[in-house]
Amino acid sequence: MNASRTTSAGPEGPDRDLRSARGLARLALLCVAGAVVAVVAGAGFGQWFVLLLGLAGLALAGAGIWWALAHRGAARLLGALLALGAPVGVLVLYAVSGLWVVAVAALAAWVAALGCARSALRRLRKPHGMHSRSVRPPRRPVLIMNPRSGDGKVGRHGLVKRAEALGARVILLDLDADPDPVALARQAVAEGADLLGVASGDGTQALVAGVAAEHGVPFMVVAAGTRNHFAMDLGLDREDPASGLDALSDGVEVRVDLGDVAGRPFVNTVSFGTYAEIVQSPEYRDAKAATALEQLPDLLVGDAGTPLEVQTDETRLHAPQTLLVSNNSYVRADPLGGGRRPRLDGGTLGVIAVRVEGVAQAAELALRGERASSITALTSRRVVVEADEELIPVAVDGEALTLPPPVVCSVRPRALRVRVPRQRPGAPYVAPSVDWRRVVDLALGRTPLPIHKNQEQSDA
Repeated sequence: MNASRTTSAGPEGPDRDLRSARGLARLALLCVAGAVVAVVAGAGFGQWFVLLLGLAGLALAGAGIWWALAHRGAARLLGALLALGAPVGVLVLYAVSGLWVVAVAALAAWVAALGCARSALRRLRKPHGMHSRSVRPPRRPVLIMNPRSGDGKVGRHGLVKRAEALGARVILLDLDADPDPVALARQAVAEGADLLGVASGDGTQALVAGVAAEHGVPFMVVAAGTRNHFAMDLGLDREDPASGLDALSDGVEVRVDLGDVAGRPFVNTVSFGTYAEIVQSPEYRDAKAATALEQLPDLLVGDAGTPLEVQTDETRLHAPQTLLVSNNSYVRADPLGGGRRPRLDGGTLGVIAVRVEGVAQAAELALRGERASSITALTSRRVVVEADEELIPVAVDGEALTLPPPVVCSVRPRALRVRVPRQRPGAPYVAPSVDWRRVVDLALGRTPLPIHKNQEQSDA
């Protein structure tokens, strides 16, 4: 589907959406009441204690995960056993006590309540996407391709021949010669390129995107990297990288923001703290999980990590263990980057900070998820990261760097012209977290509060 979306026709469209949202909100509250009734009815024989053990088991599992990550040796083994054994023990206890039917009924009602609540809130959003405009095909496009990126996607999908058949000049990176994609991109522009494209990972894409923004030429993405977060949020087909080449013959142009960290462009995220420390290790690329498990104890509870002080537009954050600054906000406060950004032209940075200080907060994180007190999520136009070190580790779009503090992150609104295919699948929908206060207000017929920009969903 295309990036732009059309609103409901006629003046009754918004009213119809509001009525539908109110109906779903009321149904969500009925499902919540059903979950409560199921629990109360099932516990009528004095088995409240057994039911409460379900929550205790989840909290213990969270505590076990913390011990497994923050310790080594026997403590790690015990933590892993607790993380696995606590939920299994609760299931066995429910089965033996005959309360498994109650648990299933309550869980089903709660899942239905969440689904109705998310659908209700989704109907309140403004159905607008990033504006696109039709453009003529480029006359002298240049594409920079990394033949090793994504385990050889360039070769497997025949991207070089397909691009050249569409009139593009292809530059293959010689990784043995330590190529400079920025220099190659600038040379291409000097020689008359009227479009710069990249078939590589997000790190190389960001560097070439900076050159495209600097010279005001369009930029094009071919999803030939490993994860392709930027391509996903642009709505491209990550399973078929060659389809991105359609932008050369039948493309539209969108304006998106470009992040900046210490003068270096980024398209996705800048990470500080635990993740940034881990990716500095030479062993990380070949053994990600093993390297992370080896270093996490020192970073979480030891003295290996560099204490950070973070200043946003309005908030100061003290010593977060993990800090993620993104080019526009992710739908959910997920420091692992499992979500997506509904918009790339909001003109703000997303900020997610995590600080877990012990077993109690780990248990709370297991119970409350992104609403736990250990997670801070906000937006800002400027983020300053300070530390009492000459250099601090930073991961920019997954690339390991060290930068002198203070490190300043900012955003350049709509600085990048991106050429995308006219027909593309669009980014997958990711529901925002449910704000039950808004759901209750909606169900009671009160005037709904404006939806936070992070909760607006659109096809990117």
